Amino acid sequence: MKRKTDNFNKFFNRKRTSAVKEEIRQEKKLVKKERREAVDRHFEEKRNKRAVAASADSAPLKEHKSDEPASGTTLPLNKYVAHAGVSSRRAAAGLVKEGKVTVNGSVVTDPGTKVLYTDTVKVNGKKVTVSSHFVYILLNKPKDFLTTTTDPQGRKTVQQLISKATEERVYPIGRLDRNTSGVLLFTNDGDLAQKLSHPKNEMKKVYHVGLDKPLTKQHFEKIMAGIELEDGPARVDEMAYADPKDKTQIGLEIHSGKNRIVRRIFAALGYDVKTLDRVMYAGLTKKNVQRGNWRFLTEKEIRALKYLKS
Repeated sequence: MKRKTDNFNKFFNRKRTSAVKEEIRQEKKLVKKERREAVDRHFEEKRNKRAVAASADSAPLKEHKSDEPASGTTLPLNKYVAHAGVSSRRAAAGLVKEGKVTVNGSVVTDPGTKVLYTDTVKVNGKKVTVSSHFVYILLNKPKDFLTTTTDPQGRKTVQQLISKATEERVYPIGRLDRNTSGVLLFTNDGDLAQKLSHPKNEMKKVYHVGLDKPLTKQHFEKIMAGIELEDGPARVDEMAYADPKDKTQIGLEIHSGKNRIVRRIFAALGYDVKTLDRVMYAGLTKKNVQRGNWRFLTEKEIRALKYLKS
């Protein structure tokens, strides 16, 4: 029996042989690069150990304390906060500018301030540390859950659904409103979160839309031509009837990151979106993940996200 979701195949890229070959070439290049970097790190560590040993032999016999770690590595404060799993880098920059972050007891308001891994960084008075273990989780979000870590009113949040997945502090990338279901990513990788959530990157999303009445051919064509909303034009990349016999069921591909963009497009033409499900986000689908369940991303999926172009 053919399922409604079978009609979404048109939104998924069919790779040509040349594309597959190029993918393999890129994967080989990545492996070589990782191997070369690992060798460089190995010899760098050996050189550092010899340098430390040599300086210890020549130093006077007194206690010496250094504020610098062995590597002396620094990173921007907003990146440190993001890698600590507090928020995305963009949101972390906002926290810093608002004076909510201290470094070694002093308030710092410049997100680009360089800090050491050994510095004491606190956000809202709570100490945070950079995670050495990145986690990537895909959740098939159900309706009636807020895309926040906590809610003052005690409503259900997506964080509760993945509470047993990891002890690391992870946060959702982007948002799905309370009544929207589907693919939602979580991570403590600030760089990746920044890339996927930044509006300029406009990551590909595919939605299954359920309307209160059949979508007419006239309105179908109008949406494809572009709808003018209060905050500017809204364009859809692809659209199709998910079920040819039921024209209230629509499949839609869009890149825009504007808030509630799908609901607003149909509302502008007098339709009420009864159900909205994100079928795909940034190349990832909820295949084999039941509603309310989650899974870890594979190494291949993580690499694909990091090298993904908008």
